[in-house]
Amino acid sequence: MKYQGNPNFSHKQQDKIGVLITNLGTPDAPKKKELKRYLREFLSDPRVVEVPRLIWWMILNFVILNIRPKRSAHAYSTVWTERGSPLLFHTQDQTDALREKLTEQYGDNIVVEFAMRYGSPSVDSVISKMLDQGVRKLAVLPLYPQYCASTTASTFDAVANSFAKKRLIPELRFINHYHDFPSYINAVANKIRQHWQLNGRADKLIFTYHGIPKRYLTNGDPYHCECYKTSRLIAENLGLSKGEYMVTFQSRFGREEWLQPYTDKTLMSLPEQGVKSVQLVCPGFSSDCLETIEEIGIENRDYFMEAGGERYEYIEALNAEPEHIGMMSELLAQNLQGWSDNNDTEKRFELAKVLGASQ
Repeated sequence: MKYQGNPNFSHKQQDKIGVLITNLGTPDAPKKKELKRYLREFLSDPRVVEVPRLIWWMILNFVILNIRPKRSAHAYSTVWTERGSPLLFHTQDQTDALREKLTEQYGDNIVVEFAMRYGSPSVDSVISKMLDQGVRKLAVLPLYPQYCASTTASTFDAVANSFAKKRLIPELRFINHYHDFPSYINAVANKIRQHWQLNGRADKLIFTYHGIPKRYLTNGDPYHCECYKTSRLIAENLGLSKGEYMVTFQSRFGREEWLQPYTDKTLMSLPEQGVKSVQLVCPGFSSDCLETIEEIGIENRDYFMEAGGERYEYIEALNAEPEHIGMMSELLAQNLQGWSDNNDTEKRFELAKVLGASQ
């Protein structure tokens, strides 16, 4: 059979609204074998690496996958906890809290799950699970505030590929960004305020975002612009002047030019400019993960301190804090309008009676 059916399908089944939140993904364990499997899936995505496929296949399989897994496994081992990967358990916590909040609003008519674009649980497996539970209207919320083809569009690809194999396709709403959503701006600004109340302010507040190759920007990706808008709105919320904050980009890979200024190079240069204390926040990350905990929290701290810095602080991501969950529920409420009043189940039940009477 070419198209997959739902083994539990019934024309009398109650229609449900589904909410699927997604994040990038994580390896199953901080070990070389698991990292190699995860990196192969991640770096094979043409949305992530826009290089001619044959050339990239050779680089990936003969060079990168023979070197990087061991190095990445060591990095992951420094952030792994008893609950496993931080990205995984933070996303689980967000899902559980969001499910509880949306159930209060929509009752048992709502199904809330999460999936990872790479690794487990996969987008396809979770969508199948949700359809089996009666989901006929599905809202997908990738937890990337700023749109980027490498993340947001790749998630859409995974959703579309899952539907391409299925017989029953639900109504779909796909939220592709929320970089300037007021409640999101307020949540990040309030997180910074809380940190200031406990620790005071530093010489400079740095908004640091995951980088992408510069040519993605010149080819029309809005990510760069949305990062700067997010930063400007948060700074305005905090009452900061332009000289009190800056925007940088981290996590570059390979030799080509990526979005600048680079976070690491910037931190190395600030002490000689008289900036001795900095606080960094990552408004592009909905959950703390390897990139925030290890790269920003540890690696870049070393760069700054070794260059003569005196005080370095990372302000944690929103994770599953109540204000973050409230922001998500508000964003979803706007996108679920018109779906809560649903009589499709009654229509299918009437159809089932007609079909039964005609046999």
